[in-house]
Amino acid sequence: MLATLRRQRRGLVILLVLLAVTVVLAVLTGRYPSPGLISPAQLLKDPLAQSLVLNLRLPRIIAALLLGSGLAAAGLVFQMIFANPLVEPGFLGVSQGAAFGASVSIVAFAPALWIIQLSSALFALIGLAVSYIMARHFHFGGWVLRLILAGIAVSALFSSGIGIVKFVADPMSQLPEITFWMLGGLWSVDWQQTRSILPVCIIGITLLLGYRWRLNLLSMDDRTAFSLGLAPFRERLLLLVTATAVTAATISISGIVAWVGLIVPHIARRLFSSDGRYALPASMIIGAIYVVVCDTLARTVLDGEIPLGVLTSFIGAGLFLVLLSKKRIKKGKYRGESTP
Repeated sequence: MLATLRRQRRGLVILLVLLAVTVVLAVLTGRYPSPGLISPAQLLKDPLAQSLVLNLRLPRIIAALLLGSGLAAAGLVFQMIFANPLVEPGFLGVSQGAAFGASVSIVAFAPALWIIQLSSALFALIGLAVSYIMARHFHFGGWVLRLILAGIAVSALFSSGIGIVKFVADPMSQLPEITFWMLGGLWSVDWQQTRSILPVCIIGITLLLGYRWRLNLLSMDDRTAFSLGLAPFRERLLLLVTATAVTAATISISGIVAWVGLIVPHIARRLFSSDGRYALPASMIIGAIYVVVCDTLARTVLDGEIPLGVLTSFIGAGLFLVLLSKKRIKKGKYRGESTP
């Protein structure tokens, strides 16, 4: 047991070192002065390179770190609380709800940043609540099946709403902004946008990390969790709202970035087991690495920038197929088909 704990802690340290190396390489990688790496010596001497790094690359990389860690943490929390390894914010109407809220705010109001963020957060919470309520009122199948079906239905409703909003949007100004937002990307992120999501992300991620010790207990059935001194409904609701708020805050500046909240928790559990004490911080670090790497590829591979959501979906789907073909991990403390 002690050897296992030491190995997991050592693994987290290795991931942190890998994250630091990834961030440094991302800061130095770009298309100026030529495709490749800026040398540290050149960075110290070239004022244009310094301005490029400080004003363009650095806020974008910090936003990518927040986006990856937030989506991965939210995905793991959703999967453990709902006892379903296929659940992530996009499957429960959260991402589509946020997209609908952002689209409505772009068309109906001035596309101010705070309006888009507030609207996306509100509709993300509405999407989660409606999915949960619908699943509770279905009268067939187990809890996992009902939840997935409810999430699919809610996501489809919001997607239809987005289609209507696109139809009435101004094709010269509003429609391109909605389209770019739906594809996902960090090309327009600056310090103002990064600072705007920083408080929500820091508070939310800190709260999720503080509850990582209780995630294992909250993934059990209600009677067991209650007998161990927890208030299952209240604590699960707190974690779900926190995870949704972090998700809505990050995608309010990036748009829809899929597969991070689904594939990264699977990788973390493969490496660190399903123990929330280690799987949650591992998911956050791996998610941050994943999004930073994808964003660096998005802005450097081609002359034009590839949408970040396209890259994360392409790579994530490939990794998911590989994971499904491998041997299953040891079964964790999921509640199976019980209703939370």
